[in-house]
Amino acid sequence: MKRAALAALMSVTIALAASMTAHAQTVVNVGSTPTGSPFTFLDTKTNQIEGIMVDIANAVAKDAGFQVKIEPMQFSALIGSLTSKRIDMISAAMFITPARKEVVDFSVPVYSYGEGVVVPTADKTAYTSLADLKGKRIGVQVGTAFVAPLQKSGLFSEVRLYDTTADLMRDVNAGRIDVGMLDAPIAGYALSQGRFPNLRMVTSYKPTIVGSLGFATNKDNPALLARIDAAVTKLKADGTIAAILKKWGMDS
Repeated sequence: MKRAALAALMSVTIALAASMTAHAQTVVNVGSTPTGSPFTFLDTKTNQIEGIMVDIANAVAKDAGFQVKIEPMQFSALIGSLTSKRIDMISAAMFITPARKEVVDFSVPVYSYGEGVVVPTADKTAYTSLADLKGKRIGVQVGTAFVAPLQKSGLFSEVRLYDTTADLMRDVNAGRIDVGMLDAPIAGYALSQGRFPNLRMVTSYKPTIVGSLGFATNKDNPALLARIDAAVTKLKADGTIAAILKKWGMDS
């Protein structure tokens, strides 16, 4: 009897271990954008999506016991792809907002920042607020948290929408619009790489649309969210996320 009970217990233990191993090898499909440097971008040398949020997603996956498969897509398609279950998770420069939380779940915050403003270098004005930009043609990326405040402000002669931040900055550079508003770290990184030598960041501008980035999951997948939250909390505490931010020139 004892031998039979022991054998049964061992069988259960082996089955449980096998189940846990299989669970740990789960592949999570992650949506990221190819145009959000330094958070997510396409590395043309490797043809892979790289950046801060990719590095953090990989660190989270390693800690939580799953693998990630990065799916490149436009920023405006991320939430629709998540809710339609084409992907399981979003890892991008996406603010946690009340409107987005109505349709998807977000992890604990990963990083926080506000909007940045870019203008041609010939424009030397020390703008400090949206009101200072009244009457100008301003560009903003579709799907971002900056669109609604700009459109509702009534300050601008035109609010032009762009699929990518690169297209937005090219139009400011070419004089087709007067101002570009986008994620401050993305603007700063692009300018630091010398991609737009005729543009400058308006350092006097004080951001008002400040938010936090987080990973997004489907509302019907609380188990995945719990694993992500636990991993992010641990990686923030042990300095892993701070090290990734430093690697990409960001302050933690």
